Amino acid sequence: MLLFVFGGIAGAQAAPARTLLVLGDSLSAAHNIATEQGWVHLLEVRLSSMVPTWVVINASISGETSLSGRNRLPALLSKYRPAVVVIELGANDGLRGLPLETMRANLAAMIDAAQAANAKVLLLGIELPVNYGAPYRSGLQAIYTDLARQKRTALVPFLLEGVALDPALMQEDGLHPLAAGEPKVLDTVWAKLQPLLH
Repeated sequence: MLLFVFGGIAGAQAAPARTLLVLGDSLSAAHNIATEQGWVHLLEVRLSSMVPTWVVINASISGETSLSGRNRLPALLSKYRPAVVVIELGANDGLRGLPLETMRANLAAMIDAAQAANAKVLLLGIELPVNYGAPYRSGLQAIYTDLARQKRTALVPFLLEGVALDPALMQEDGLHPLAAGEPKVLDTVWAKLQPLLH
């Protein structure tokens, strides 16, 4: 497991740094592009000008499912004590056709754990390719919307909004953005993340 830790060291007179934890899969782990081109690193750059300082912990792992994320989260919360947790999981559950109710339970447990640790939560939703069928695709989408409402979390309904259907911004696999698409991904996240940073 690789953890990328970003952020400056606060000076002696500076306010204590706050921590933002990103728990995701390859969409947040800069799949097939340089780490510094991924949206999480671009977020760190954007946060670097904020006061107080934010430290970004990218605990994302390619291939991560909601279950493995659920299993890893408690230790991450204990170690880093984040003020904000960004959860970007579920895509691999969907691509593998795993039961939606299991995915829902795992995401709910992660939200509950983060909130119990006094962290604000941003849930990042994902959509599946059309060949997965309308019932399964819509069921997966509904999980994010329903959980955000029930758990009172911030929500980005579709992480790759404005990117996924643009061939100029997507890798050949049709699933992951090129470096050129990552700034737009960050802008999508930022719109819902920014209010949580104050």
